[in-house]
This record gives sequence, structure tokens and C-alpha cells, in this order.
Amino acid sequence: MHSIDVIIIVLYILLTLGVGIWISKRASKGLDSYFLGGKSIKWYYLGLSNGSGMFDVSGTAWMVGLLFLYGAKSFMFMWMWPIWNQIFIMVFLAVWIRRSNIMTGSEWILTRFGDDRAGRASHLIVAIFAIVASVGFIAYFFEGVGKFMSVILPWDIPFILNDAVLLTSSQSYALIIIFLTTIYTIKGGMFSVVATEVLQYGIMVLSGVLIAIYAFVSVSDVEINNIISTEWSTIFFGNSIEGSWTGKLTAFNDLVDTQGYKMFGAFIGMCLFKGFFASIAGPTPSYDMQRILSTRSVKEAAYMSGFTNLILFIPRYLLIAGIVVLALVYLAPSLAASPTLSLDDLEIILPTVINNHVPVGIKGLLLAGLLAAFMSTFSAFVNSGPAYVVNDIYKKYVKPEAEPSHYIKASHITSFAIVILGVTMGFFAESINAITLWITSALYGGYVASNFLKWIWWRFNGWGYFWGMTSGLIIATIQFLLDMNKSNFEVGSWLYHCAHIDVIYIFPIIFAVSLLGAFLGTYLTAPTNMETLKAFYNNVRPWGWWHPVYKALKIDEPEVTKNTDFKADMLNCLVGIIWQSSMVLLPIYFMIRDYPKSLIALLIFIITSVILKFTWLDKVRQIPDTEDLSNE
Repeated sequence: MHSIDVIIIVLYILLTLGVGIWISKRASKGLDSYFLGGKSIKWYYLGLSNGSGMFDVSGTAWMVGLLFLYGAKSFMFMWMWPIWNQIFIMVFLAVWIRRSNIMTGSEWILTRFGDDRAGRASHLIVAIFAIVASVGFIAYFFEGVGKFMSVILPWDIPFILNDAVLLTSSQSYALIIIFLTTIYTIKGGMFSVVATEVLQYGIMVLSGVLIAIYAFVSVSDVEINNIISTEWSTIFFGNSIEGSWTGKLTAFNDLVDTQGYKMFGAFIGMCLFKGFFASIAGPTPSYDMQRILSTRSVKEAAYMSGFTNLILFIPRYLLIAGIVVLALVYLAPSLAASPTLSLDDLEIILPTVINNHVPVGIKGLLLAGLLAAFMSTFSAFVNSGPAYVVNDIYKKYVKPEAEPSHYIKASHITSFAIVILGVTMGFFAESINAITLWITSALYGGYVASNFLKWIWWRFNGWGYFWGMTSGLIIATIQFLLDMNKSNFEVGSWLYHCAHIDVIYIFPIIFAVSLLGAFLGTYLTAPTNMETLKAFYNNVRPWGWWHPVYKALKIDEPEVTKNTDFKADMLNCLVGIIWQSSMVLLPIYFMIRDYPKSLIALLIFIITSVILKFTWLDKVRQIPDTEDLSNE
């Protein structure tokens, strides 16, 4: 690595730490300031912070590998997360969530189910889920940033004791970066997280633009067209996927056959099924929820969520597509010739391209940008996870009366504990892909059923929520343990076959078990107190099966009206998904010089933007100013 690149990276790290620590004094006023920034941060800063938090290096490395192997249709793999939930949040969920005016997602649950035993059980299980999810994501970041840094940086720094390798070089790098990020995150809470993430977003956008320009200038149209096929550049697909590689690159077709997505039609159908229910369930109790709750008003919560979609996808996919173009031309022949070609080779395409095919200066900025991507996402989870431990468990059940400084110290300790657990889990993860699939399919599978029902069905109660979430988490944990031990089972045994089922196809099982737990828990126990339901419905005003509550509320408040926006909201969500997809495909087609498809993607983006202006934005602007909750 050239000294110029090293200087750029060091300056970035010092600047980030300096900004984070300098602004940290504002976090000392109490938990509301520490975790939500005192609900005083402007919506566009929170939007930039939210977008920055989603621009993670592990996910970027994963998407680079997928785009390289599968081509343009790989954007549909992102539906596993699902990225649609950003559209559903923008259209209606941000407004529903922000009206609660509380601190965490699990505290929000008490407004839905009450503060009795059933409500507290549901409150506790969602706090546990938030902690488990935070630990899982930290493991995911640990695995990704370690692989990335060990390929990029020239120094080999394993930790060896008595000739035993205790830490590999990638693990050592991951621990160093995680330690530096944890310092400013714990010190400054939400203020430091947002301030540093806005800075990091700017660096990431600059990195994406620079790598796109470099790839566009250094690689010719002929070189790209000699590598990719018509099938690679199309988003249309059939029941199965065969791979589109020819000549000396056919080894990649064999890799496609081993990845578990051969039945591509069934895979996309599963993503669609999961995507709808996971999106309508709302954001998981993590940093995305914290950004919504940190906004100054209901109106600004919607603005922030829409802005996140707008600023995230185009710059991120400029970076991804730029890296893939360089990889197709410079790496594809050598990778295809490798006798040991595997998924691991795809996961290190990103750092390999940067290391060998990016010039001095741009390399330093790009590394700083990807380091920023890691640090911003990691810091978001380190800030959100402890909120559930301290506010929802420790403060509520252990020490309800204490000085604000006491709870902030408890938050510092909890942050360190969650980071340590996440890093420990990361040591046992076999790949970024393994953790990605577990989080998106198994862990989220246990979340979806209960959180889908809580919005739309008045009879669904706290015990239903608790048992729906608990049963889903149990199945997800069993799946994780089976996956981690699949090499230990006898070939051909029942456990061996269970352990080798692709996680995405286990989602319906987890969803069904969770749904069964939710229905049994609901029907075998008493309904939620009607006064609690009336207060929730009057405040949030969701659509769905709420007629008994609406009827009871109408007696007390004759002026109350039903939410009849279901069809309009679903139509906006459909338009929003097309809008979001156009922002992903536009930079991909532009970078591979497919100008007709680039123009189509641009026209779709413009048309859907205009539609959303009239059907969504104008509607948000009509939210009355009386719903400004920042000073409540």
C-alpha cells in the first residue's frame, strides 16, 4: 500500500474519532439524549445517518459477489433482507411508529398490549430479540471487515502464543477496527453516531463516484461485452437458472449450481412471500427503529424514511457495479481457472479488486469509504442494542429509580458486553453468506408473524405476541446450531438432511411455527384490555381488523374516523418497490454500458418519483402540525 493511501486512511480514522468524541458531551443529559439525541436532530441528518448505517462493508462484499456471478437479476437477492421494508416504512409505518413517542421498539409494544403480565411478556421477548439480532449483526460485521482488511492491508498481524495461532490476521484486524468504533459510539451515543455517520456518508458517496469514474474510463465497452452475456444483463428468469458463462469461464456455471438457488423461480417466489410479510411487520427493533423514534415529529419521520431510500441505492450500486466491472475484466479469467473456486473467492472480490486494480489515492479514499461503511453500520447497532437492555430490562425491572448518569454508565457496560458476544459468535461463523442467510431467513422468520399480526388484528394479545416470537426464536436457534454442526452429522441421516436445507427454504417452516404459537397464545388467553386497545387505535390509527375497537371508541369520541388508506398504501408500496428497483438497476446498467436499459431505468425512476410525489409526499405534507411530538 502506498504511503498516500495510508495517510488518507489514518486521517479518516482520526477525524471520525475526533468528531465522535467532540460531540459526545451532548449525550450526557439522560437516556433520551443518549439513545435518541433528545429528539432534536433534523430529519435529513437522520436520513443520511440511516442510509449510512445500511451501507455496510459485509453486505457490499456479499452483493459484489452476487452481481459478479448472477448478473443484473442478482438485485432480487436483496429481497431476502428485505429491502422493501424501507418502502413500507416510508409509506405508512414511520407515521404509525413515531406517534407512540417512546424510546425503543419494545417499549412501543407496551402501548399496544398494555403493562400487565401479557404486555410485559411481549415487551421482554422483543427486547431479547433486539439483543440477539444485535449480537448476530456484530458477528456478521466481524466476519466481513476481517476478510476485507486482511486482503487489503499489507501487514500480517496474527496473534500467536506458544506457537499456537490464537487470532488470525483477519480476526486481529476486525478486533482493532471494532475497538476503535466502539470507543466513540459508547462515548457519545446517538449524537456521535449521527454526526460521524453523516461524515461517513459523504466519504462513501465520494468513493462510489470515484470508483465508478475510474472503472468507466479504464475499461472499454468491448472488454465488458467480451465477458458478459445477454443473459447476464437481463432481469428476466425462468424456473431454473443455468448460469450464463461461456468459454474459459464455464467454471462459474458450476459454482451457480452449488449455491442453492438453482430453482430460481421458487427462490424468488420465496423472497416475494417473505418480503411482503417481513415488510408489513415493520422494522426490527434496531437502529432503523431508533432513527424513526429520534425524529422531531410524525411528519419528519415519514420524510426521513423516504429520504433514506433516495440517498442510499444509487451511490451504493455505483460502487458495487464499478468494482464488478473491474472484477469481470481483470479477475474473472484467473478465478475461473482456479481449481478450488468457491463462495469464499466471491466474498473477497471487493478487497482483491481494490488491492490490485485501483490507483493510488483513489484506493485510499475507497478504503476510507468502505471502512466508514463498516463503522457506521456497526456503531448504529452498538447504539441501538443496549437501549433495549438498559431501558427495557434494567431500568424497568431491576433499578427503576436512578440518576441519568447511572443509566448511561450501565449503557456503556452493556455496549461492551454486546460487542464481546457478537465478536465471539463471529469466531464461529464460516462465511458472510452463512450469517447473512441466518439473519435474513431464520432469525427474521421468527420475528415476522407476531409483528405482522400486531398491526392488523385487534384480538391479537400480549401472550400471542410472546409465544409467536418465542417459538420463532427457538426454531431459528435450532436451525443455527444444526448449520454450525452440519459437518458432524452422519451422511444420509435425518439430522444431516435437516442441516443441509438452504435457510431461505426454512423460512416458511419458521413462519408457520411462529404463526401457530401466536394463534394459540392469543386464543388460549384473554383479550387485551379494551381501554389499552382504544388508546392505541386512537393514537396510531392503523388499518386492518379493528372494527370492535373502532366501535367502542366511537361511543367515547364520535368524531373518530376509520383509516381507509389500505388500498392507497399498498399501491404506493408497489410503486415504491419499482422506484427502489430502478435506483438499483440504473447504476448497474450504466456501468456495463447498456445504455438502452439505463434509459429505461431512468425513465421508470422519474415516472415513479412523480407518482409518489402526488400519492405519498403531498399526503405526508397534510399531516397536521398538532402531531409534532418533539416537545411532549
